[in-house]
Amino acid sequence: MKIEILGVGCPKCKQLTENAEAAIKDLGVAAEISKVTDIMKITGYGVMMTPALVVDGIVVSSGKALSKDDIKKIISK
Repeated sequence: MKIEILGVGCPKCKQLTENAEAAIKDLGVAAEISKVTDIMKITGYGVMMTPALVVDGIVVSSGKALSKDDIKKIISK
């Protein structure tokens, strides 16, 4: 599983990253987390508000820092 956090480093972006890392750890799934800070790459996903969460190339959330539990629900599907 590949998880990308789209954002330029705002507090919400950092919180989303921490929550995603915690969710993966809790679930014990194999996943690679990467941060995307390049505006051109972010807009290439069609995202206009950050932070955004991308799972395996699909934008699953944008404009808010999801909680750890919300992320766990998304990646458990």
